[in-house]
Amino acid sequence: MLIKGFLGTSLIDFPGHVASLAFVGGCNFRCPFCHNRDLVRGFLKLPTLSEESVLDDLAKRKGFIDGVEVTGGEPCLYADLPAFLRRVKSLGYPVKLDTNGYFPKALSSLLEEGLVDYVAMDVKTSPEKYAQTVGKVIDLSRIGRSIRMILDRAPDYEFRTTVVPTLVGAEEVVSIGRWIEGAKSYALQAFRPVNTLDPQYSKILPPKRRELEAMALRVRPYVKEVILRSE
Repeated sequence: MLIKGFLGTSLIDFPGHVASLAFVGGCNFRCPFCHNRDLVRGFLKLPTLSEESVLDDLAKRKGFIDGVEVTGGEPCLYADLPAFLRRVKSLGYPVKLDTNGYFPKALSSLLEEGLVDYVAMDVKTSPEKYAQTVGKVIDLSRIGRSIRMILDRAPDYEFRTTVVPTLVGAEEVVSIGRWIEGAKSYALQAFRPVNTLDPQYSKILPPKRRELEAMALRVRPYVKEVILRSE
């Protein structure tokens, strides 16, 4: 894998855990509001951390952390993701995977082998607006398969949506709620106008907390818990 970043300690990214984070480069989507621009475009120019160095660091952190998150970018782009996660699991750490859900076969294999303990899937928008939101035409059935798989098979999970004024709003959130109906946890997170893939989105103000709260009220009939994340 092309590991382009490493964060030794996080208290907020892996629920219930003090975790280290490994960031991979590359993504199959082109969401214009993405604030990880450097991991989507131009990531090949960034220094690459060897898997050995990351694993050595994780081994040294035993007793200080109790979980590992692999994020990106999109980790499921990498055929060697399972091999890396096997080595992480051999250190005794539970694993959280961040994914956009476009690779249900890869996700199924990870779940089947028990390599992932927590899945956080970004559901970008309503089915009708997916292509516009992710910047390309996609096979929407892949997203639906991943949603159902997580609902049925993931040991623990959350779905999450970034609320982006002018692009992803209340109506889209309600539509997503119907799509993931019965989910145990759904997070609404405020768009961050920083380092966006499309520079025009850096000029858009993030949603207010009260706007997220109003959306949460509308989506609660479909999911068991709504989490709000804002600045």
